[in-house]
This record gives sequence, C-alpha cells and structure tokens, in this order.
Amino acid sequence: MKNTGKVIALLAVLAAGGYSYFDSQGLPGLEPAREVVAPPSVNLGEAFRNRQSNVQVEGQGTVKRILPDDREGSRHQRFVVRLSDGQTVLVVHNIDLAPRVNALREGDRVSFYGEYEWNAQGGIVHWTHHDPARRHVDGWLKHQGRVYQ
Repeated sequence: MKNTGKVIALLAVLAAGGYSYFDSQGLPGLEPAREVVAPPSVNLGEAFRNRQSNVQVEGQGTVKRILPDDREGSRHQRFVVRLSDGQTVLVVHNIDLAPRVNALREGDRVSFYGEYEWNAQGGIVHWTHHDPARRHVDGWLKHQGRVYQ
C-alpha cells in the first residue's frame, strides 16, 4: 500500500505524456482548435479589374440602395455600396450568423471586410460575419461606430 501513491502518480504522468504524444501527431479526432489566419486584403478596384474572386477585401463607401433580404437558404441582408472611385459592390451579410444592421439607410457610410466575388456589375462581398466553424476568416461590417459580425 505504501507504493499506491507512487503508482498513481506514475500513471498520471504516463497518461499525460501519451495524450501529449498523440495530440502532437495530428491524429483524426484530436485536432486542436486552430486560428484562421487572414490572408492579406486585396484592393477591391484591382480585384474587379483583374476579375478576381475568393479574395479578402476591405473597403468603405456610401449605401446607394437597400435591397430586400435574400430569404432562400441562409438569410442575407443585401445592399449596394458606392465606393469613392464610383464602383459599386453588392454586400451580402448573413443575418442568420450575425446581427442585422437595422439602422442602415441609403446615403449612410459603411465599412466592410469580407470575401469578394467578381461579376460584371462590380462584384459581391460576402463572409461579412464570423464563422462559427472557424474555417474561414471572420469578416465584419461597421456602421455608425458599431461592428456587426
């Protein structure tokens, strides 16, 4: 019985070492939580001119038009932003994962960070919210000093 404490301590050390070993091997089911690293932002004007898609962009502009919500599948708040160079971009903000920008009005200034998809009309910015699965870099909208993500 004198050695019971030593045996338990030895088993605890071995168990911790074994977990540490298996965790470091990256075995399925033991993946540690990882931080998604944001790729560098691409200039939105360049992305449009070069017909790029799936690139992170950051920008700001004036709300030109507010469109009805997209209610097919995940719900999205939609609005068109005019940038300082005159380009327009459609912002598609997932309101199932992030708060709606309720106070948004035509003529308001808004900033955004999200993923750009090219189209001939100026493009679309989406992923302006956090990703609960942590597979995509978090985006955001900023309006009247408040961040929506």
